[in-house]
Amino acid sequence: MRIFRKNYLFLIYNHIVSYPAPINLNYLSSFGFTAGICLMVQLITGIFLSMHYTPQVDLAFYSVEHIMRDVNYGWLLRYFHANGASLFFIVLYIHIGKGLYFGSYCYPKGLLWASGVVIFLLTMATAFIGYVLPWGQMSFWGATVITNLFTAIPLIGESIAY
Repeated sequence: MRIFRKNYLFLIYNHIVSYPAPINLNYLSSFGFTAGICLMVQLITGIFLSMHYTPQVDLAFYSVEHIMRDVNYGWLLRYFHANGASLFFIVLYIHIGKGLYFGSYCYPKGLLWASGVVIFLLTMATAFIGYVLPWGQMSFWGATVITNLFTAIPLIGESIAY
């Protein structure tokens, strides 16, 4: 019994107290994992919200009102989803800033950085589509402003916005 207790404490000491880790590991290293957690929360709440959403122009806004008023804890799901999106982008910006600070865009990790930029652009496009889904005044004018940004592209901007 005494040997088991000694080995057990040795195991705890090796894996909690003196765990081998890189010297440059800091709190900024956890923002990739935090972004993954935020993404999981967005996916789960989005799936549950989509169970009560009606994707039709005339009924979309009323389905959001139905979620807020009639679905059990629908208001909580929607607020988790909306505020979770803001938190997700804050965490992503910190994660990107960490990558810029440590030079993750340089040679050995350049392809990984490029794939992260593509994922970030896809995340922004998905967030834009999610923002437009309720078909309210805010989403309409937000979509108008964002789509009109494409008119700044010479020659093809007008056709893209159209």
